[in-house]
Amino acid sequence: MVLKRRATALAAAAVLVLTPALASCGDDDGGNGGRTDGPSTTLPTMTAQPADPSAAEAEITKNWTAFFDPRTPNAERVRLLEDGARMAPVLAAFAGDENAAASSAKVKDVEFTSPSDADVTYDLLVGGKPALPDAKGTSVLQDDTWKVSVRTLCGLVQLSGATQVPGC
Repeated sequence: MVLKRRATALAAAAVLVLTPALASCGDDDGGNGGRTDGPSTTLPTMTAQPADPSAAEAEITKNWTAFFDPRTPNAERVRLLEDGARMAPVLAAFAGDENAAASSAKVKDVEFTSPSDADVTYDLLVGGKPALPDAKGTSVLQDDTWKVSVRTLCGLVQLSGATQVPGC
C-alpha cells in the first residue's frame, strides 16, 4: 500500500513539475534593431542563467533546505516562498501536520531556465528517508531572493491529499 501511494505521488509530482511554463521573448521592431536596411543577420544573445550562477545555486540550495526544515520558523518560511505573504495561510495549515514536521529536503541539482527561474531536483525526506526521491520543483527570483515557487508548494499540497486549499 505504501509503495503504491509513493508511486502515485511520484507520478503526480512528475506531471506537476514536468510541465513548466515557457516564456517567450520578442521585440517590437521586427527583429532588425530598428534599422531600415533589411533584416538583421544576428540575434541578440539570451542568457538562461543569472549573472552569478554559482552564487544563485548556493542560495537556492540554502533557501530550499531552510524552507523544508521543520525547525525553520513559519515567518522565515513565508519569506522563502514565492508570494509568501499571500500563501501564509497554506503554510500555517500545514504547520501542525505530523508528516510536515518530519519532512525535509535535500537539493540534488539546479538547472537555470532563465536569469530568474530554475528547475530544482531534490529528495523530499520524511524522517531522514527519501519519500519522494528525485522530485522536481522550481525556484524563482523574487525581491532579490531565490524562493521556493508557489507551483512547487501547491504540487506538494495536492500530493498530500488536501483539497480546496486557498491559493493553490
